[in-house]
Amino acid sequence: MSILSPSGGAFKSISTLLGKGIHRAARISARNPIEMMVAMLIMASFSYFALLNLAKTSDIFTGTSTRLHPTFAYRAGDAVTFTQLSDKELKAIPSDAVVKVQLNQIVIEDPSATRSKRSEGVIKPDVLEAVYQFQDVVEHQVLVPDGPKTTKKYSFDSDLCYKPNNQCFRQTPLDLWNNDLAAIHADQDIAATVAAHLNTAAHQFQMTDDQNKIQAFILSYAFNASSTIRQELAKQWAFKVATLPPGALISHTSMDDQQQNTFVWLFIIARNVVYRISELISQAENIDIVVILLGYLMMIATFVSLYVNMRAMGSKYTLATAVIASGFFSFMLALLTVHYLGVDVYPVVLAEAIPFLVVTIGFERPFKLTKRVLQSSEQTSISKQNVHEIVIRAVDDVALPVARECSMEIFVLALGAKSGIDGLREFCLLSAILLAYDYLIMFTWYTAVLALKLELRRIKEMNSTTDTSTKTIAAAPSSENPVHIRRTVLKALKPESKSARGKKGGENVDDPIMGRVKLLVIVGFLVMHFFELCSTLTPSTTTAGVNIEDPSVAKVLSALYERHQQSSSLPLVVEVFSPLQFHVVDQGYSVLPAILEKPLNYMFNSYADYIQDPVISKWLTSALVFSLFLNTYLFNVAKQPKQLVEHQSKEKRTLVSENVSPFVELSDKQKISVTNVVPTMKSEGSPAPASPALHHETHHRHRRSSVAHSKVIRPLDECAVILKSPEQGPDALNDEEVLQLCQAGKIAPYALEKVLQDFERAVKVRRSLISRASMTKTLEASALPVQHYDYSKVMGACCENVIGYMPIPVGVAGPMIIDGESIHIPMATTEGCLVASAARGCKAINAGGGATTVLTADGMTRGPCVEFPNITTAVACKRWIEETGAETVMAAFNSTSRFARLRKLKVTLAGKLVFIRFSTTTGDAMGMNMISKGCEKALAAISEKFPEMQIISLSGNYCTDKKAAAINWIEGRGKSVVAEAIIPGEVVEKTLKTTVAALVELNISKNLIGSAMAGSLGGFNAHAANILTAVYIATGQDPAQNVESSNCITLMKAVNQGRDLHISCTMPSIEVGTIGGGTILPPQQSMLDMLGVRGPHPTEPGKNAQRLARIIVAAVMAGELSLCAALAAGHLVQAHMAHNRVAATPAPTPVATTPSTQSFECLLKK
Repeated sequence: MSILSPSGGAFKSISTLLGKGIHRAARISARNPIEMMVAMLIMASFSYFALLNLAKTSDIFTGTSTRLHPTFAYRAGDAVTFTQLSDKELKAIPSDAVVKVQLNQIVIEDPSATRSKRSEGVIKPDVLEAVYQFQDVVEHQVLVPDGPKTTKKYSFDSDLCYKPNNQCFRQTPLDLWNNDLAAIHADQDIAATVAAHLNTAAHQFQMTDDQNKIQAFILSYAFNASSTIRQELAKQWAFKVATLPPGALISHTSMDDQQQNTFVWLFIIARNVVYRISELISQAENIDIVVILLGYLMMIATFVSLYVNMRAMGSKYTLATAVIASGFFSFMLALLTVHYLGVDVYPVVLAEAIPFLVVTIGFERPFKLTKRVLQSSEQTSISKQNVHEIVIRAVDDVALPVARECSMEIFVLALGAKSGIDGLREFCLLSAILLAYDYLIMFTWYTAVLALKLELRRIKEMNSTTDTSTKTIAAAPSSENPVHIRRTVLKALKPESKSARGKKGGENVDDPIMGRVKLLVIVGFLVMHFFELCSTLTPSTTTAGVNIEDPSVAKVLSALYERHQQSSSLPLVVEVFSPLQFHVVDQGYSVLPAILEKPLNYMFNSYADYIQDPVISKWLTSALVFSLFLNTYLFNVAKQPKQLVEHQSKEKRTLVSENVSPFVELSDKQKISVTNVVPTMKSEGSPAPASPALHHETHHRHRRSSVAHSKVIRPLDECAVILKSPEQGPDALNDEEVLQLCQAGKIAPYALEKVLQDFERAVKVRRSLISRASMTKTLEASALPVQHYDYSKVMGACCENVIGYMPIPVGVAGPMIIDGESIHIPMATTEGCLVASAARGCKAINAGGGATTVLTADGMTRGPCVEFPNITTAVACKRWIEETGAETVMAAFNSTSRFARLRKLKVTLAGKLVFIRFSTTTGDAMGMNMISKGCEKALAAISEKFPEMQIISLSGNYCTDKKAAAINWIEGRGKSVVAEAIIPGEVVEKTLKTTVAALVELNISKNLIGSAMAGSLGGFNAHAANILTAVYIATGQDPAQNVESSNCITLMKAVNQGRDLHISCTMPSIEVGTIGGGTILPPQQSMLDMLGVRGPHPTEPGKNAQRLARIIVAAVMAGELSLCAALAAGHLVQAHMAHNRVAATPAPTPVATTPSTQSFECLLKK
């Protein structure tokens, strides 16, 4: 029964609602499998990073199997020693009846003391100096809490320390020299000084195992813990000390965060889980061992059965792996949800609970869905079925039964979550949430995987059937043959009981016994914990704490109590924390000299800073590789059956003329119209003006005219001598000899212009060189033009390795009245009907009085990315730039150009990364180079204030250039322009062949609602990119910037009591310039001349570029109006079929031949 038609009273309404939701989600997933899988991978990536940040502070990542927990020590009156208190005993003592103190110790060790017999240990002047500087940092410079500048900060020495007799209690080895660095330097025999005081200060030192050397210093700090706030500040202080950036001393915690990648963490997790299991075996009861062992055995059996069952249905690894991936995604999302609900799931409990979680989830639900999908495809040939409908029908069949099973299991687990048993409560809550996520992911992620898998099978079977029909001899069946796969699938899906054959529709009904067994296992597991028959999930009470009897702790506690008695008679409670581990930087031995070692270390350290966590990069790489192979596979298997291709005749004819260039080769089947061959006519009376570079090239051509026609190719050595000769040079060589030198490596192909001093000749030679080295060898005689172009404008500015130029047709739309001026709009395009459509829009707008434009903003942007050591410094930099430092940054930026003027700064943070968006006017230039130079100078000024700042990239993609970005749509980039016009109703009907009401309705439905449904970013228009890109190419702009420049919203509204049409186009990020870039090329300059905006404005810098932006927006509005009218009237397809569907001629195969007028005339006659 479909889930869309359940039966039964109240249950019916709930089932209907649930069924509709599942049906809709499954339909979306089946129709868009790739998108659904990518979305789930992105969500899983964010979940992974969130869990990773949470887990870094968890004891599951610690280097030992058991973490030392804080210990409470109590001493009162004349007691000789401290006694250890439990949590219950501590809670029984009134808070005002004792003095509470926290003791934090820092161990600073020298790793070389245990590795090398020559090492002196930590008793070295440089180590003592490092400890002195470290003490100064932790006692005076470590401030808590983090927060804004207005938040009061506290340091150990001034605020946090425990002060009996108004003096901070601390004990460090530097007390031997009264914490005086000068006394340390003046001490000629440090070892003797330490040895003289070793008996009284032994607890401040840690000896090696053989008691010969001191391998570590111990620093002890006592904190006032009289209130909860003070206790929290002390913990924050310890955390900040443990995460100090590396210097002469390195924290083990900091080192782990920097050096351990994900795979090292996974290894530590696995190792700690093994250690934890071994601890349980040694400490737990027999019943606990049996339950844990049974759980792991059941987990292994669950994984094995999953792969076995999926393999029986014809999927070797793909579907089983996808099921496990969906379970892992559910696990991560459930962990995050539990954390945000404020429930702590301890890693130790989690390690014990993982096998029971796997068993709780189970894999029979996705197995049922998979089985039902393949059952549905069994009825007829899969190549004749709709894959989407098969998947949806299977989802409808299994959704409600699976939902009932999940509901029962969640209900039982919810009862367990309500219990007061520690560990069991967290496990039940996590399992219940995990089941809910697993249910949702099964009908989204896993449904998408099934749809994709079934689609691939269908395509493969279709391709196999097609190939078989074209062959005369059938191949022998193999294990990979689709028929064999189908037979295997049918065998796996064969009904297992006679009762199943009698069901409606012949469908096999899944046996619910596995679900019942699993439910009984969950209930039994909860009952065992309720009646305390086992305690596997209960947090262990035998976890080790800090040993207060250790001499390094006991003597500090005794000294602390003596100082305490001098100022108070109350008992003393000391919370002793596990020591913070630091070690001296081990210089080691290097085989490289210092001059090489330092730059190499700097390079590798910088590389390590830039490389982030590897998991997301590996996921992205895997996704790209998977996408590549998938698209290649789909492309190959979706091809139509090979058809016989008629081979062209080998007899060719060559079209040659002295006046027609280039030469093209035509086959006998190609027809030539005489009207298509137009010789180039040259006017002798009015020669075209030539640039100095062309005159220079003409002079070179005259010098080598006698050599150019020579067919003799001299030896390579002789040509090399001639090339280097000042008297002869390259003009004395013909083109074939120059080619020979290039092929021998005597001339670099990219340097031909510099060597030959003839731009057109260099292009021809390079063209021949590339053609002869290519596979097709067609470029040399191709139709790509070479002659009659000023390459001197291109070299070093617009293009490299030039082999010709690409002619593009340029049409004109208009004239159009824009702000009272009649302007013809040039458009370079190969799309038929585009210029004609824009011209019709111009005509309609002119009938209403023309277009009006307004410039709302002007500011090109660049967004550098810089990094700081920590977020505190990053926030400080952000505030400095936004407040007091804005003038400094602006002055530095403006000093780099006469035209660049910084208008606005927008600063944002991402962790330690700071992104600064400079918004600047750039005169009539588009301005990217100009603003980049200013950004470099501004960053240099910022680095003077913050020397620890590191520039990651001058462009941090916060600009954003040539990429779709919301910041350009919202904040604007380049020129922000709005254009409007009013079109009379009669013009709409006569010229545009539609009505005002139809246009308004179409614009709302298509440009607004349709774009919103597509999730468009700045694309609330019909085809703004069409018009803008055509004008960009014609006027020498950067076509790649059409990505953001085409951001546009088109609005239409009926005005004047509904008779007339008001249209407007708003484009916030048009990036144009009238100087620099492609605007230096003569053809593009001629188009700017036609518009009246060529070069810089003589009196108002920036005016020409702003005027060009206004023209573009008005032209876009004309194109929008015409296209929307065509769509509303239904004329779009007819126009394109009539004007944009010219029969294409077969591509000729060119060949280089000698010009021959006779052969040309013969070809025309033929």
